[in-house]
Amino acid sequence: MSRPGPKIPPLLVTDAQRAVLEGWVRRRSTAQALAQRSRIVLECAEGYSILEVSRRLNVAADTVRTWRQRFIERGLDGLSDEPRPGAPRKITDADVERVIVKTLEERPKNATHWSTRSMAAATGMSQSAISRIWRAFALAPHRSETFKLSTDPFFIDKVRDVVGLYLDPPERALVLCVDEKSQIQALDRSQPVLPMMPGVPERRSHDYIRAGTTTLFAALEVATGKVIGSLHRRHRAAEFKKFLAKVDKEVPAGLEVHLILDNYATHKTPVVKRWLLSHPRFHLHFTPTS
Repeated sequence: MSRPGPKIPPLLVTDAQRAVLEGWVRRRSTAQALAQRSRIVLECAEGYSILEVSRRLNVAADTVRTWRQRFIERGLDGLSDEPRPGAPRKITDADVERVIVKTLEERPKNATHWSTRSMAAATGMSQSAISRIWRAFALAPHRSETFKLSTDPFFIDKVRDVVGLYLDPPERALVLCVDEKSQIQALDRSQPVLPMMPGVPERRSHDYIRAGTTTLFAALEVATGKVIGSLHRRHRAAEFKKFLAKVDKEVPAGLEVHLILDNYATHKTPVVKRWLLSHPRFHLHFTPTS
């Protein structure tokens, strides 16, 4: 008969400690390591065993055992990293937290975002220290990205249709991504370009002559990178119909043609619809509207 293992001391958490631990877990500016240790303690306080906590949080059992014991012995202070050898730190955890919270939750006066210089002035720290903290926590206040939420009621169906064509195109078919670029300025230099010579680079005049505008229609074959394109003076349904005729001419007759394109008005005119009825191998797939 196997002997029972040593009895594990219970882990008790006061209401005040629980409030602090839950705050560390919820706050997005908390270091991930500290948030993970807080989750371990809270799970253990609920009565789960070390193996159950390990399984629930997807961490090693030894990690759970270590931080459980550290909390029992030293409370909240036990969840911080041990001091490391070398010169003592000049920037404390509180300083780091202050910079992170200020970066995420405040904006500087008379500016759209923080710079290392403005944050250093606001916190009394050096620019290099601010830069190190931002790099450590992957913060980049100077960067921003945009996103768009579609209101198309058939958004999911259209996404599945388009993505499905790219990932698993039908047999005996060609998938083309179609788009137009209108109002392209046709420019030419006012003087001939002077060719490169030994010791002298190619030279061209700085001024140019305008020759009106043009529109580019193009269809990209995603599988091979081949482009079918044509230039037209205007951007109307008539020009789009001519472009479709060119695609029809260049694609082998035995293939179905699936065109993925946006919802521009010229793609849906009666002229284009009549042309599509007379060319049944063409199938149009529209991207979601915005």
